[in-house]
Amino acid sequence: MTAEEMGPEAMTLVRDMRRAVGLDPDAMTEVPDYMSTILRRTELYRTFGDYGLQLMKGLISPRRRELAVLRTGWLCRAPFEWAEHVAIGKRIGLTAEEIERVIRGSSDPAWSADERAILRAAEELHADAMISDETWAELAKFLDQLQLIELPFLIGHYHQVAFYQNALRLRPPPGNLDLSAR
Repeated sequence: MTAEEMGPEAMTLVRDMRRAVGLDPDAMTEVPDYMSTILRRTELYRTFGDYGLQLMKGLISPRRRELAVLRTGWLCRAPFEWAEHVAIGKRIGLTAEEIERVIRGSSDPAWSADERAILRAAEELHADAMISDETWAELAKFLDQLQLIELPFLIGHYHQVAFYQNALRLRPPPGNLDLSAR
């Protein structure tokens, strides 16, 4: 779908989202399927997009945020989410080796204690819809109260993103390397 077909309100929403993730908001002539599909429900996209933007600009550092999002995307086998956040992760400084370690998860001994706890929180929420007391205590050593509140919202949001992208079988944009991205 072209930008002209979307209309000005939808294109404003698309540009805002692109700007928030560090992409040139005006460098797009065609709206990718993943955006145009959900934009059919403009109010839902606006609300969901605003929520996502709040989390992208949230209180958790970009590195920790992307570790949580990447682990969630991998656990959900969400090819589109994974590849897009590999690119975002690289823009904020994650290396290809660290991204490879995200696949192995919190059990990889090369992670620092705080990174291991972030990854474990994503794993536990995915598996049990709960963060264990042990993991919570580890998180509380380096996250303040507001960040502790934000973390399950962040991980839950990206579960939802994975669910709708996978369920609607949204085609990734050209250049998205799906689950092979590193």
